[in-house]
Amino acid sequence: MPTAQTTVREIAVENPASIRVFENFGIDYCCGGRKPLAHACAERALEPAEVLAAIEAAGPPAADDTTDWTTAPLGSLCTHIVTTHHEYIRREIPRLWRFAQKVVARHGDHHPELPRIQILVKAVGEDLIQHLAKEEMILFPRITNLERNMATCGPPSLGCVGTMKHPIRVMMAEHDAAGEMLAEIRGLSHDYAPPAGACPTWCGFFQALSEFERDLHRHVHLENNILFPRAVELEESCG
Repeated sequence: MPTAQTTVREIAVENPASIRVFENFGIDYCCGGRKPLAHACAERALEPAEVLAAIEAAGPPAADDTTDWTTAPLGSLCTHIVTTHHEYIRREIPRLWRFAQKVVARHGDHHPELPRIQILVKAVGEDLIQHLAKEEMILFPRITNLERNMATCGPPSLGCVGTMKHPIRVMMAEHDAAGEMLAEIRGLSHDYAPPAGACPTWCGFFQALSEFERDLHRHVHLENNILFPRAVELEESCG
């Protein structure tokens, strides 16, 4: 059973149903997940006992959380991330940009936070599209090939140890940057709550942003907390 001293990352990895609880309480379980739960709760003015009780009552994981990615083949996890989360980003970024343009054109003169949100949407979209390409063209094939070689030929004799640590650090830094931009959007939008009387487009824009952030949290959790540590561990076993 988790305690207040268990890290948020450990809880999320061991009990995927807890992710829904962390989302509901606004606790960062992906980029900031290495903190003990007690520290994460203090940052949000929450009682650890309340969060632990909610986790215990969370029940089984959602349908998309039933695969145990801590033991599944790394190649399968890479494929899942690409087909589920990368494709979602590629689909949603143009939609978010269209929303931003419409809302700013109509309401930006009287709501100065909206043009700033538009700038951030453009920046996070451009950064993430480049990020996905680097993962799909370089890092994920490297992880998949290493796993395949280990399974068929045993560990390589040379050039194995440490080769993925630098690109993984770069990917994690880019995750942090995207998370910071979305956190700024959340603050500017008052937790994605449009003002009273906001038009349907404005409401739809903020709802889409909220869903985008939620998906990115799950996406980054799979990479930072599961895929990358497992890939480094596999690579280090080559030595």
